[in-house]
Amino acid sequence: MHRFLFVGDSMTIGSAGDHTWRFRMWQHLSTSFGGPFRIVGPRDELYDKAADAPVSYAYGDPDFPEHARGHLAGWGEGWLHMAPLIRETVATHKADTLLVSLGLIDLGFYTNAEQTADNVRLFVEEARAANPRVQAVLLPVIPNVRAMSDAPFAAEVDRFDELLAKAVAELDTPRSPLLLASRPAGWDLHRDTYDGTHPNASGEHRLAAAFADAMHQAWGLGGPYTGCA
Repeated sequence: MHRFLFVGDSMTIGSAGDHTWRFRMWQHLSTSFGGPFRIVGPRDELYDKAADAPVSYAYGDPDFPEHARGHLAGWGEGWLHMAPLIRETVATHKADTLLVSLGLIDLGFYTNAEQTADNVRLFVEEARAANPRVQAVLLPVIPNVRAMSDAPFAAEVDRFDELLAKAVAELDTPRSPLLLASRPAGWDLHRDTYDGTHPNASGEHRLAAAFADAMHQAWGLGGPYTGCA
C-alpha cells in the first residue's frame, strides 16, 4: 500500500466549496496508479473564511470520499510551520510520498529566501528521520498577484525558487529521491485563480498535473495527467 501525503498552504487546504487540487490528484491516482494507495494525513478539513478557521467539510464534490481527504495543509502556513510537524506526521501516517506546495506564505510574512530554504532542508531532514526512504515532489512558488505588483517580493520568490532547485539537487538520493516539479504549464492568474493566488477549477487541474506529470516522468508512478487543465 503506497501512501501519499499532501503538504501545503491555503492553495492546498482549500476553502469551503472548493474541489481542491487534492481531489483532482485523488481522481488521477484512482485511474492511473496501478496498485493500492491511500491518501493520508492528520487533517481533513477545508478553511472556512467566515469562521476564519479550518472547520469546513463542504467540499465542492460530495464524491470526494472522507477516507481520501487527509492532508497536512493550513491556511497561512508554510515551510516554517510544517518543518516541526513533518517527522511525527510521516511516522504516524507511514507516508511514502510527499506532495509539497509551500513557500508563498513564508516569503510573504515570515522569512526571506535564504531562511525559507533553510526550512526546506530541515523539513527534508525531519521527514527522513521518520522514514529514511520517503520521497517527495516539491513545487516552486508559482506566479501570484502580489509578485505582479511588489518587485522586492517578486525578487525574493525568484531567489527562493533558485535555492529550492539547488536544495533538491543536493539533497536528492537514490534511497530517498526528491523531485522539483515544474511550474504548472500555462499558469494564468486570470484564468486559473479566483483572486490572483488561489486556484479555481482550472488551476486545481494544473496544480495536480504538475505533480502527476513529475512523478510519472521521473519515477513511473501513475500516468500522465489527463484531467481537464
